[in-house]
Amino acid sequence: MPFVNIRLYEGHGKDRKDEIARRVTDTIAEVCKLPREAVWVVFEDVPPADWYAAGKPGQPVKK
Repeated sequence: MPFVNIRLYEGHGKDRKDEIARRVTDTIAEVCKLPREAVWVVFEDVPPADWYAAGKPGQPVKK
């Protein structure tokens, strides 16, 4: 059973996560020749201040 853990800036809405989860599930199910029910997707919302790139904290999601 594939388990996909996706870390995102917090602030992405349910509709966006639903779409990401659907696409990830469809792709893994197709490539691995598995039923969609075998694919698990989990989101971890991380505050932008806890993301660092080049030693600098991230910025809030722009809507």
